[in-house]
Amino acid sequence: MVQAVRRGREQRRAARAAPLAPDERPIWPGMAGGRYKPLGDGDIVRIHRAALDVLAEIGLSDAPPSGVEVLTRAGAQLRGDGRITFPPALVEDTIARAGRHFVLHGQHPRHDLEPWGTKVHFGTAGAAVHMVSAEGGHYRDSTVKDLYDIARTVDALEHVHFFQRSVVCRDIADPFEMDFNTCYASVAGTAKHVGTSWGEPAYMSASLEMLHLIAGGEDKWRARPFVSQSNCFVVPPLKFAPESCRCLEMAVRAGMPVFLVSAGQAGATSPAALAGALVQEIAECLAGLVYVNAVQQGAPAIFGPFCFISDLRTGAMSGGSGEQALLSAAAAQVAQFYDLTCGTPSGMTDSKLPDAQSGYEKACNHALVGNAGANLIYEAGGMMASLLGFSLEQLVIDNDIIGATQRTIRGIEVNDEAISLDVIRETCLGGPGHFLGHRQTLRLMQREYVYPAVADRSSPKEWSENGSRNIVQRAQRKVHDTLASHYPSHIPAGIDEAIRARFPVRLPAAAMRAPA
Repeated sequence: MVQAVRRGREQRRAARAAPLAPDERPIWPGMAGGRYKPLGDGDIVRIHRAALDVLAEIGLSDAPPSGVEVLTRAGAQLRGDGRITFPPALVEDTIARAGRHFVLHGQHPRHDLEPWGTKVHFGTAGAAVHMVSAEGGHYRDSTVKDLYDIARTVDALEHVHFFQRSVVCRDIADPFEMDFNTCYASVAGTAKHVGTSWGEPAYMSASLEMLHLIAGGEDKWRARPFVSQSNCFVVPPLKFAPESCRCLEMAVRAGMPVFLVSAGQAGATSPAALAGALVQEIAECLAGLVYVNAVQQGAPAIFGPFCFISDLRTGAMSGGSGEQALLSAAAAQVAQFYDLTCGTPSGMTDSKLPDAQSGYEKACNHALVGNAGANLIYEAGGMMASLLGFSLEQLVIDNDIIGATQRTIRGIEVNDEAISLDVIRETCLGGPGHFLGHRQTLRLMQREYVYPAVADRSSPKEWSENGSRNIVQRAQRKVHDTLASHYPSHIPAGIDEAIRARFPVRLPAAAMRAPA
């Protein structure tokens, strides 16, 4: 009898774990946030005006010659000290004419994202140099195989909506080969939208040729570009990064969306005052927006204020802090003021392992930044040690955290049916006195509620009977099962063979298929 009850319970749990049809899911990519507002309307206007003053009076240095040419032709001014300044009218005209409401495509349309307004999406990002072993806390250099494994894990996770390159392929020494293989491993590992970067424009050419092959031609790539360029075009405070700027120009001309990342660190490379840090990051991103539109009017660009935080006791980055959540949420508000697609970070725990610290830091940040309505939330899965490490176990735990956060973003629907007066009357006056078996409960148990994949909700007795495993151990099992079974095949074998024949692919083909 006990075994039959247990089998029935396990079958019900398996049914709940099975994928739901899109119209039956309680949460989905692109739900509207925007309920949390750390800035008042007047605060946003003051920050905007201060950013205009920074651009007009201080400007940015170190633009490459090609950047000087396109920016001054658009109306920026080159001062005698070499700094580029931006008249307020130029900036505001650019904001008005900038590309907006553009789709970020996946290799399959089911993964297409609409990141505008207050629609919220979560994804990975970063350039971690280590993989973290959850068992024993061992840190080792990350490899191209790790990057591919992360991508295919993301491909299988419901609540991680896009994949940004997460680790550096430290087993590839040549910079060109590293950039090419980073792009290759990412697009081979997931059909979701991918973001990556290149160190030199020349390095991009081979990757673009590969992307055209995968898309079925350059025209099809330009119609549905499924890779965006993450571009740190600026070195805070207020200096252009020449190599990155040249990559920006190439990406725009190639039809690739550009993620304009300005990553100042409050108290170090941006002011310690949070409002001042935000002003500088907004000014730098506005300069990047002018740059993109000077190259091609209306080109798709993601407004990316990455307002990082310092622990001022040491000067080290503090990615899991409450201040980080405040600044990322505020950055989303400013982007909404401009009606621009916003990318900002959340989930960059300072903890070195998946533990209580990583859980509370990630949950606090995701809840605030998600409910602020940030369109693209980067660094949201797997990051450890203030972006220095990546953990696959943490990634699947983060999938649960993101799912719970998305449920808070959806909010509570209030209508006649949801008010439930008839259900309460029926249950209390003529029914069993509880709602567990009510038809409304059964109808809503999937559409209204989100269930975690690795978090445990069993009783202590059940938990003990099932081996007393903690969340990291359950995440290890989830990672093992995913990597043993999920081998994406969205790139046809013939296309992959053509890529391998033409380019220096360093990811073994055997690593991309299940063992015989």
